[in-house]
Amino acid sequence: QVAAWLATDGLIRNFAVAVLNIAEGTSPAGRLAALKPSAGFSVVEQGEYTFIAPRAYARYDTVADAVGAIDPQGAARLYANLKPRLQEAHAELGFPDTPFDRTLERAIVELLSTPVPAESLRVVPRGIGYGYADERLEDLSGAQKQLLRFGPRNARIIQDALRRLAEAVGIPADRLPRPRA
Repeated sequence: QVAAWLATDGLIRNFAVAVLNIAEGTSPAGRLAALKPSAGFSVVEQGEYTFIAPRAYARYDTVADAVGAIDPQGAARLYANLKPRLQEAHAELGFPDTPFDRTLERAIVELLSTPVPAESLRVVPRGIGYGYADERLEDLSGAQKQLLRFGPRNARIIQDALRRLAEAVGIPADRLPRPRA
């Protein structure tokens, strides 16, 4: 899945748009269609409550494991090499005077600010799908709710990788939110 995404046309522009989406609190799922799991979303009933099924989270294990395996120093070097092209794409998206570094930091902070519960999440029917039963989670941004859909294990792997990447690209730790649950 990750290799398929890396082979897509317009990768740098898609990456810039995905980072911008996350920074603005919007789910980047549309830009990351190649990473979409093939299995569908599922729930389990436990007594009178409905929870996201473990297999729904497992759909994202490959992506989370790939993100967790990224060498942060190598990624930082690649980012430094691609930064001029990312800045060009960012300018084309309507942000010619905003450094892409700032947008990347905002995106990382957005995802690191996502509370990751220790257990499967309870959901309730909303429209044609489900929403989080906990209104605090339901009130999160689209980007944060997308991260929660990865499940507790995978969300923590991604947050840990983002924290390491932030450090490697020079974002001071005091500008990053502390881990929370």
